[in-house]
Parts: sequence; structure tokens; C-alpha cells
Amino acid sequence: MYHANQLVGMTLGELAKHISPGVTTLALDKIAEEFIRDHGATPAFLGYGGFPNSICVSVNEQVVHGIPSSKRILEDGDIVSIDCGTVLNGFVGDSAYTFEVGEVSVEVRRLLKTTKESLYIGIQAAVEGHRIGDISSAVQVYNEANGYSVVRELVGHGIGRQMHEEPEVPNYGRRGCGSLLRKGMCICIEPMINMGSKNVVFEKDGWTVRTRDRKPSAHFEHCIAIYPEGPRILSSFDFLEKVLNNK
Repeated sequence: MYHANQLVGMTLGELAKHISPGVTTLALDKIAEEFIRDHGATPAFLGYGGFPNSICVSVNEQVVHGIPSSKRILEDGDIVSIDCGTVLNGFVGDSAYTFEVGEVSVEVRRLLKTTKESLYIGIQAAVEGHRIGDISSAVQVYNEANGYSVVRELVGHGIGRQMHEEPEVPNYGRRGCGSLLRKGMCICIEPMINMGSKNVVFEKDGWTVRTRDRKPSAHFEHCIAIYPEGPRILSSFDFLEKVLNNK
């Protein structure tokens, strides 16, 4: 699980080199697929439930599951969530990061900052003997206290030899409720947070989810394992953040 997830982090790091105004979302998809295959793995998303590409690329008001396209060109001021998965030696890695394209507004940068912070707050609540609701509540309370809304229709999930396993990990809920967190469990925590209303629309392509009010949405995801001494993050933002810091 660790190696599969580290490869996801490396792939996001490779993509970070290419995210800039003028790049198409399909070009990013091709870079990701080649990078994953060159490292002895296969893209977990390609063909999953009929999904046609190797990564989900969701721009601005798109929450998740955006389909890469040669017609979608990134522009200065956009934000783009890239969700990536790998299958390596029979195990699945999964992680997501929302990137800034060029110069984004202060308001949008604050949305990204808060959403990312809430991811780590949720991870801190992922302690053996706690429950899923402790994670969910931590994410929800932090984001709503900062004036943002939490998407209800989409959730995090268990992960292992399959992409989506039990239990579901919502980004809203009550402390002390839900499945018990046990040693050895692997889960993906992935806050999907909107600047405006929590309401979303499922597009006609059967995949893309966007905010109903078309205000921006942010998405960050880590895969973690439950240990007695505390959660261990299996995925990584280190590779991409190194690239971003050097840009």
C-alpha cells in the first residue's frame, strides 16, 4: 500500500511540472499514464466503472471526476483538482491535490488552504478505537467554521486491493458514530469543500460533478493506515510541493 501510494505522490509531482496556463487537461492525463506505466504500475482509474482516462481533472467549479479533454485549456487564475490512482503489485494507491494555475484570487487561495488544513485535521482524528464519525465531524466543523460548505453526495472510502472498500468516510457527521477504526485499516480521507452552497450537479457525461452555483470547489486526499501509535500517511504531497516551491 505504501509503495502504490508513494507512486501516486510521484505522479502528482510529475504533473506539477506541467500545470500552467495553456496546457490541456488531456495532455496532463497522457503525462500521468505514461509516468505510471513507466514505473511498473497501471492507472487505477482507467476503465474503472467505464471511466475513460487515467486521472480525474476537475477545474474551478468542478468538484470531482472531471474527464480530461483536449478542449479544456487551463487558464491563469484557474484551480485544478487532480485525483490519481495506481495499482502496483496488487495494491491500490489514491490521492488528490488542488493546484493553482498562475495567479489565483486571495479568496480562492483561502479556500484551498482551509480545505487542505481540514484534511490533516481529519487525519489527526483517525485514531485506533475512534470512529469514522470522529473524522467526519472534525472535517465538517473546521470548514463550516471558516464559512465553507461540505459536499454530501461524495465521500472518502476504504482502500486496499480494491479502489473502493468499506467503510465510507464522509466529510460530515457526528463524533462517536460510524465504523470503528481498527489497526491495519487503510482509508482515504478526502475533503470536497465548496466556496458557496453545498449543492452539486451531476453532469450529463455521467462523471463530472460540479457545484450548482458554479462557485469554486477544492479537493485534497490522502490515503492513511491506522496504527496504535496514530495514523500513518501512505500517500505524499512532498514530491509535488518540492516542484511548486521551485517554480
